[in-house]
Formats: sequence, structure tokens, C-alpha cells
Amino acid sequence: MNKTELRPQHIHLIAIGGTGMSALAGLLKAMGYSVTGSDGELYPPVSSLLARLGIAWSTGYRPENIAPDIDLVVVGNAVSKSNVEVLAAQGRGLRMVSFPQALHDIFLKDKQPIVVVGTHGKTTTTALLAWVLESAGLQPGVMIGGWAKNFNGNHQLGKGRFFVIEGDEYDTAFFDKGPKFLHYRPAMAILTSIEFDHGDIYPDLNAIKQAFSAFVRLLPNDGRLVKVHGDPRIQEVTAGLACPQETYGLSSAADWWADHLMPQPELLTFVVHHQKEVIGQVKSPLLGRHNVLNTLAVIAMASRLGLLWDRIKSGIESFQGVKRRQEIIGERRGIVVMDDFAHHPTAIHETLSAIRLHYPDRRIWAVFEPRSATCRQKIFQTEFAQAFGPADWTVIADLFAKEKVPEENRLDPARLVQDLELKGKRGEFIPTADEIVEQVGPRLQSGDLVCILSSGGFGGLHQKLLKYLE
Repeated sequence: MNKTELRPQHIHLIAIGGTGMSALAGLLKAMGYSVTGSDGELYPPVSSLLARLGIAWSTGYRPENIAPDIDLVVVGNAVSKSNVEVLAAQGRGLRMVSFPQALHDIFLKDKQPIVVVGTHGKTTTTALLAWVLESAGLQPGVMIGGWAKNFNGNHQLGKGRFFVIEGDEYDTAFFDKGPKFLHYRPAMAILTSIEFDHGDIYPDLNAIKQAFSAFVRLLPNDGRLVKVHGDPRIQEVTAGLACPQETYGLSSAADWWADHLMPQPELLTFVVHHQKEVIGQVKSPLLGRHNVLNTLAVIAMASRLGLLWDRIKSGIESFQGVKRRQEIIGERRGIVVMDDFAHHPTAIHETLSAIRLHYPDRRIWAVFEPRSATCRQKIFQTEFAQAFGPADWTVIADLFAKEKVPEENRLDPARLVQDLELKGKRGEFIPTADEIVEQVGPRLQSGDLVCILSSGGFGGLHQKLLKYLE
């Protein structure tokens, strides 16, 4: 399909509340399409975004949501083939496409897509790269799987030739079980990491590697791949690529590397090198060594796009971050409450290590809700005990919707607490958000930092805890 075919259409998005789908809705609206959607109950920031853009959505799925003038339906990957709106659209003979296909067909054909992929770091790296290009005046198109504060949202139509996209390896739709990122026709790409994740759709690490291998082989010979240095899985996946490759890391063996890391509570200063040349020092608002890596990836890509160091440095230092990534929600009585999206053991460990690095004098509480499809399973039972090592005290909540996971396959929170204690760490199992506030709240002291880790809302724990602390 092309723009001329789609221009007069009313486009309806089923499951509009997903981060990618709401970004697509905003992009379509900016292009002048009539856009509607449907989903379950929506909450800020997505509901606020759709309201601000004037996009109407229906709470709940109903056949009548497929209005007579709708002529294209976009289906989110959480939607099943038995969804009543899917059946209604099929009954009308309407064309249905996935979110990634719609993004490609409508927005990417005349652009140079720069796609950021990897198990960890995608959202922050995508948002930072997009902002560095935007602050340099390149006006990129943008699609981010999170809420970027500089853009006050998760998308930008852009007028420039580049389109920066967060590439997700999750499946595309009920009618397309391939990874989303295979739709994006990358001209250039950043590859941050490869680990096992998404155990609900990938049987093992080899299947994950095959997906990434298929992605990097979409890069044209005159494209470019920027990849983290020293990861044997990435070396395996990228071996034999025809396009130029550059590496980044914390070792001088990488093409782009950093040293002299100097942490402060809200800043991390480091020196950037390109091979044997010192490029300069940067003061990054992103905390932790893992974010130094994310920033180096952006520096490498932006440099290859022709941006001078002063422009790149300015973009990094004016970056405001992404919601739910080490985001301080509030401070009461000297107690900091922080929100983070981390749910994979590696991401949790890196997040807590970053907090420990920047707040060495605070007592750190990690409060974790096993919510994602993978972390509710026992796949990472052992790894989680290691992940919480940097915290002083760990609280594990009950599994979200645990009835959807067979009992023999579930993560065991009680065993996780036992494993933490065997490692000399303090931990406890407290099932619900309300019980956590009731039991942990009285023990918090001035100087504590509570990092709440969840890929969802965690029963409103963040605000409930802040209210208690008032």
C-alpha cells in the first residue's frame, strides 16, 4: 500500500493503548488521517496523549466500533484472531495490517530508518539518539517504546530524512508471528545486547539469535551497524555481514570507548575516545555504566551521520530521559521513591548497580513485581537472586495474574527470598501493593531510596507509598 491509497481513509487501531500502537496513532493523526481506536481501560500517559491529540477511543472491544467509514484496521500483537472487532472487520472484508507493517508502509518508504534493537537498552538509546538528531536540527521521524520527556511523548512525524525506531523482537500479530523489527527496512542499526527473553514466544536463546541474525542481514551493504563490543553472541550473529560495523564499550579495544567515569547523584561524567583519539568529556544525566554504553552507541551513530562533537555533546547533556527508567517519582521525609521498568535479571542488576554507584550513602530498597510473561515463569529463578545483589533490602511481590502460568512453571517468590538470604541479603515476600505499604512504610528512614521495579502499574504502589510517607 502507499500514501495515495491510504490518504482518504479512516484508520482504526485495535489495542490502541500499547506504546507502539499509541505512537502509530499519533503519527497517523499528524499525517492527516482520521484515527480511532479501542482497548481495555487506558491510563496516563497513553490516555492523556490520545486525548491531547484528539484521538477518540472506545473502552472495550465491540463489533460496532468498526464504523461504516473505516477502511483500514491496524491490529496490535496482543489481539487474538477471535477478537470481536477482528471478526467484524473480516466480515466487512476490510484490510487488516499489523502495527509494524503500517509503520513501514506509510512512514518509512521515503526515509532512512535507523533501528535500535537489543534485549536491553532499546528505549533509552532510541530516545537519546532521536533527541541528539532533533537538537542538531535534523528533524527525524521518531517511534519510541516509551515516553521520552524531550518529545513529551513517544513519537514525532519529523520532516528530515532519518526515522529513528525502537525495534522490538516480540511477535508482530496473530497473523504474523515473526519479530516486529523485520518490517522496518533498516538503513542503519544499533545492536545493544542479546540475551534470552520473551519465553512465551521464543523456546530458547538460539531462537532469539536467529531473529537478530535475520534482522542484521536486512542492512544494505552501504548501511552501518553499531554494536556493543565483546559480546560473543553478537559476534556470532553479526559475523560475515557485508555492511560496515563499529563497536562501542568500556574497553580501549572498542572503536568508541569511555573512561574516567565520575558519578554524582544526578550526573555521570566520562571521557569519550574514538580509537586512539580523545573526543571530549560529557556530563550525562543518565545514570550507570549501562547508560554509558547506551550513550556511546548514540555518539558512534551520530558521528557517522556527520554530526560534530559539540552538537552531539549538547544533545546528550540536554536529554531529559525516559519515564519509568530510573525516574524519581517523589521524595518525602528524605526518602526517595524511584520507578523503573526493569524486569529481566540483567536489567534489574544494572539498574540497581547504577543506583548504588550514584547514591552510595543511601539504603536501597528494591521492590519487585514479577509481571512480564517471562519473569513470571521459573526461567530466571536462579538469576533473580543474583540480580538483586546491589540492594540492601529486597521485597518480592506475588506474581501478576499468576493463574495464567501453570503452577509447575511459576517463579517461586518464597524460594527467591530464601536464595537471597543464603547470599547474605535481606529479602521478604509481601504479596500485594497495599501490604507492602503497610509493612515496609513504617520501616523506611530518611536517606532510604525505594526503587520500584515493574513492567506494569504494580497496583498504584508508587503513589500509595508517597501518600503514606506524607
